[in-house]
Amino acid sequence: MKKTSNNDRKKLHITSAQLIPVGFLGLILLGSLLLYLPVSTAKGYETDYLTALFTAVTSVCVTGLVVVDTYAHWSLFGKVIILLLIQVGGLGLVMVASMMLVAWGSKISLKARVLIMDSFNLDTVRGTVRFMCRVAAGVMLVEMTGAVLYSIRFVPQFGRARGWWYAVFHSVSAFCNAGIDILGPSSLINYHDDPLIMITTMLLIIAGGLGYIVWFDIADSIAMTIKNRKIRFIRHLREHTRLVLFCTAFLIISGAAIVGATEWNNPDTFGNLSVSSKIMNSIFQSITFRTAGFAAVPQEKLTDATATAGCVYMFIGGSPMGMAGGVKTVTVAVLLINAFCYIGKRDEAVLWGRTLDREMIRKASAIFTISLAVTLFLSVLLMAVEHVDATDALYEIFSATATVGLTRALTPGLGTAGRVIVIIAMYLGRIGPISMAFFFSSGNVAKNEISYADGKFYVG
Repeated sequence: MKKTSNNDRKKLHITSAQLIPVGFLGLILLGSLLLYLPVSTAKGYETDYLTALFTAVTSVCVTGLVVVDTYAHWSLFGKVIILLLIQVGGLGLVMVASMMLVAWGSKISLKARVLIMDSFNLDTVRGTVRFMCRVAAGVMLVEMTGAVLYSIRFVPQFGRARGWWYAVFHSVSAFCNAGIDILGPSSLINYHDDPLIMITTMLLIIAGGLGYIVWFDIADSIAMTIKNRKIRFIRHLREHTRLVLFCTAFLIISGAAIVGATEWNNPDTFGNLSVSSKIMNSIFQSITFRTAGFAAVPQEKLTDATATAGCVYMFIGGSPMGMAGGVKTVTVAVLLINAFCYIGKRDEAVLWGRTLDREMIRKASAIFTISLAVTLFLSVLLMAVEHVDATDALYEIFSATATVGLTRALTPGLGTAGRVIVIIAMYLGRIGPISMAFFFSSGNVAKNEISYADGKFYVG
């Protein structure tokens, strides 16, 4: 099957860049109406529409910032709605809708195949349905494995039915990088010394943040290595996978080193922990910074140095085509590689013998610049409206636009204007970089009808 041409795209009328913002908005409105129903609220509590809307946004955008205690405020029905919103928001509307069509035995139209292709940034419509089915199977396998591991702790602690419910909820929430929990008011703080819960959560977060392309490339490389009976695993990996794995490892290790150094003797966080727990929590905090949102220590007790570094790691986020938010690891890597190559007097940006496409560099620059500008603007706006400390406001908005979900105890106390600002931040953070990426990669580039003379401008 040939590649889809620009003319074919025009005939299909709608692109992912148009569908994603509208689709997410529709899902958010539906979720808010369901959460606004009396049946969604636990006895003894009341839910106003803004609270329902905020919860729907944080669930669909897999962020994790909440204005009410999820475990106490919502009924079982409400929690099921939240879980479904997290799953659909994490997988994406196109993916879920297409999966439902396949499950019902319906034929996937060309229009749907093009949307799937755009959603996963594929090169051709050929094999899109097979790819989608492979994603669905992988997601189900990972989430089921996570639920089984969680159940080892939760079933003895909460009983069989409740324990399995908690296991499934937190496995989906961790894998989708949502960071919403129903264990109590303190997230995972009560489990900061529990290797089973901590390590399971970290592995789910990482798996969700790597991206589907990386999953399948690793699986194919392992299979090829076994088939050839030679240890050439790394050589079989694509350059994208190698870059993602390198960036992920570097960010985890460097983040853990920074957190460990700045929190080691902090009596309100790591100070009273054993050495092994300090190391484990340093790694956990480094991983949760990058869009997960689970807290194993009180975030408001972190030092300003840790919080500031955390904003940087939150802004970077996870990797392309995964559950995580942020501007993405590869985006930042492309900009850094381009900068180093320019400093090194190279005409082209090159990595591992491969040239980085100039259009990709332009796209990365646009995503980084616009995302940073939006985040800083909303941070200043929150400071002005809520009159809060700069560190707390920056931490809140960087967390929202990167769909992380960590807060320095600021979210529950926000007024109406503050909640609206955070809602906008979460929504833009979820659809902004994705939609911009599709827009800038659309191939329908408007060219100047007139050739202009070169201008003399000076930078640096």
